[in-house]
Amino acid sequence: MRKRNTESIGEVLRQYFEENPFFRQKLAESRAVTGWGQLLGSMINSYTTNIYLRNGVLYVSLSSSVLRSELIMAKERLISKINEHAGLHVVNDIVFR
Repeated sequence: MRKRNTESIGEVLRQYFEENPFFRQKLAESRAVTGWGQLLGSMINSYTTNIYLRNGVLYVSLSSSVLRSELIMAKERLISKINEHAGLHVVNDIVFR
């Protein structure tokens, strides 16, 4: 006997994340951190030594002081790009170390 109301796993997971905002927020935070390398490319990612998100602030450790000063000037654009990539507004500020 077959069930007629079958759904795909992707649809079930999407519904689950929509109903549980905590998991949706955490998934967006994870996308924001992993999006750093995807959005800025392999060259900038090679100078990134550590990256993490805490309380809406993205902490990025860089091995190049010249790159750090260039990224500080583009901070607002970076925040909007990362939030767009994440799908939610999860990054309020970026601190470069």
